[in-house]
This record gives sequence, C-alpha cells and structure tokens, in this order.
Amino acid sequence: MSAALSFRERLAFDEARGEIRDQSRRYMLIRPDALMGVFRRLPEPSRMEALQALAESIFEQGSDSARAYRAHHGADGEALAHLVADTAPQLGWGLWRFEVAKGRIGLTVANSPFAAGFGRAEKPVCFPVVGMLRAVSTLVFGRDGEASETECAACGAEACRFAARPREEQG
Repeated sequence: MSAALSFRERLAFDEARGEIRDQSRRYMLIRPDALMGVFRRLPEPSRMEALQALAESIFEQGSDSARAYRAHHGADGEALAHLVADTAPQLGWGLWRFEVAKGRIGLTVANSPFAAGFGRAEKPVCFPVVGMLRAVSTLVFGRDGEASETECAACGAEACRFAARPREEQG
C-alpha cells in the first residue's frame, strides 16, 4: 500500500474551469493583507462581529476538511491534530504545533498569515485559526469544543497561541 498523498499533492489545478480542488472542496488563493484588510477597515464592534462570523464559517467548513483528512489518512485524536499541523503550511497558514492533553489542546502558530495580514492590533485577530482549532478539538474530544486565541503576533507576541477544551454541558 502506498503512502497517502499530502494535501498539496491532492490539489487539482483546473485552469480551464479556473478552480483549485481537493476532491469536492474548492480552494482559492488570496493575499492575507487583502483578506485581513477588510476587517482592519471595519469599526468596532462590527470588526469583532465579522471576525467571529469568519471563525464560525471556518469551524463549519474546517470541520468538513478535518473529517476528510481523518478519512483520507485514517488519523484520529492526536494523530489528526498533527495531520492538520502538517497541512497548515501547505495552505500558507503558518507553522502549527499542537500539544494535546486530556481535556485540553494547545496550539502555537508561528508566522500566522492572519496576524501578518492584519498588522498591529490591540486584540487578537487570528479568528480563522480559532475556527479551525474548534473544528479539530471537536473531533479530538468527540463533542463540541471551544477555542480562543490567548496571544497574538499582531499584538506583539512572538507567536500566536491558542487553547481549546470541550464545551461544558448545558443543563
């Protein structure tokens, strides 16, 4: 049995249709400063609402991607987190390092394109990573997770740091 293809090796570039695909999932290239510039231009509280909406969208679509990675590579739990970390630089999402422990996931992202694209900020801005970490943590924990950015390079930190845990049961 041959080794599974990397994310980048699975991408199909169809210039005749003007699209890039990994199976049914479509991707596109966009400069981080163009994307994050949209949010930088919004006034508060609209900025935070829009960034939260982006995190939710990434959670939704990123969950689909993470399930596909899991199915394609047979990775689960901590192995899935490491597979996502291996995929992140292929997407231009910086260098990811997970620390998985019982009931907690830590993530450090060096060279976050979202922090770099936003520029200097008073509050963390890497909401796409928060959404993807929530997607990964939900699969790792086997129930809905919650994630947050605890340090951000846009705020002067050396790297962006995130934490995730299972969402508390409501009842």
